[in-house]
Amino acid sequence: MKNRVVITGLGVVAPNGVGIDAFSEAIKKGDSGITFHQQLADLKFSCCIGGIPKISEEQKLNYLTPLQLRGFNSSGILYGCMAGIDAWKDAGFTVDPNSELDFDSGTVFGSGTSGVEKFREAIYKLDEGDVKRLGSTVVVQTMASGISAFLGGILGLGNQVTTNSSACTTGTEAILMGYERIKSGQAKRMLVGSCSDDGPYIWGGFDAMRVMTYKHNNSPEQGSRPMSATASGFVPGSGSGALVLESLESALNRNAAIYAEVLGGHINSGGQREGGTMTAPNSDAVQRCIIQAVSNSNISTNDIDAINGHLTATSKDSLEIENWTKALNRKGENFPYINSLKSMVGHCLAASGSIESVATVLQLKEQFIFPNINCEDLHDEISEMISEEKIVKEVLHTELNIAAKASFGFGDVNACVIFKRYI
Repeated sequence: MKNRVVITGLGVVAPNGVGIDAFSEAIKKGDSGITFHQQLADLKFSCCIGGIPKISEEQKLNYLTPLQLRGFNSSGILYGCMAGIDAWKDAGFTVDPNSELDFDSGTVFGSGTSGVEKFREAIYKLDEGDVKRLGSTVVVQTMASGISAFLGGILGLGNQVTTNSSACTTGTEAILMGYERIKSGQAKRMLVGSCSDDGPYIWGGFDAMRVMTYKHNNSPEQGSRPMSATASGFVPGSGSGALVLESLESALNRNAAIYAEVLGGHINSGGQREGGTMTAPNSDAVQRCIIQAVSNSNISTNDIDAINGHLTATSKDSLEIENWTKALNRKGENFPYINSLKSMVGHCLAASGSIESVATVLQLKEQFIFPNINCEDLHDEISEMISEEKIVKEVLHTELNIAAKASFGFGDVNACVIFKRYI
């Protein structure tokens, strides 16, 4: 038996909006969440801009207790807890520390590197011989599965509780892992998503690789330029996205509101062969990932109305568009609408796939295409392959039925998920 899988809850903590309402409004308006950060300049970063969600101390107390926040210094886990709890509540569930253990619900919540700031704090204390002052929460704040451990306990999840990690593909992969568990009947509900820390100790390595833009320190909102001829590297971001996946039967039985359906998808790797490297995609594997995702979803390539691409504002944007045209066998005016949320929030690393999937689902639910900002000068190589009308510059209200979201990550790993409007 193969269960249909639907989305009944959403949560998001993004640089341009915390919470679904604020985020939905921001992406429709094309609001950027990228700002200048003096700390990066003081540390002699080339790129001194980035996307960091704005969260007050009062907001934190709506999600974590004063005891949990004592000595807490893990931004990614905070973002993940906020997005995850919001999604759980949005799906109609309560958050009760005394609730019964729910063996039908679990989580796959990904992360790239957890608690970098807490690690740094702990290293200094250890080097000074203060091991006894590390505190009792240093392990859960710095272990890879810290986010799923927090959410599993807060929500009382008794099914699979785990953390995946596949670089920029993490969030999209988490969705498909949770989807497969429900589809096969091993769970009724799965909270899926991903999160990423912010700041110099997570972004420094990318600055050293010279893959981040240094040309927009004085104009941060114009810095992230996917598909633009003047794109000069990605802008780092951070945050978290979360979705509650549920079997259609379970959702209908409790009369839950449904955002969209997950039709299927595919995960693969290019093996760092045939042009693929640690940082560059194997085009054959990317195309195979898209083609197999379409096949697994039992649709035609012509059924796809919109694509939320990976599109990082690097030299590989044109190659990604080429791979989409070949995988879908669609070009010019026949190509679907395509956009990149990174133009507004930057590249949120491990959190990118989940935040961007939330945006994709909102597009289907509310029937709009969010704009590609900073793409007034479309790259010539892209304009030769697809019609510029398919890269909207202002919000477009139009009928959408099926949308694809793909992520292509560090290590030559790929994931593509297909969402469908639920009526």
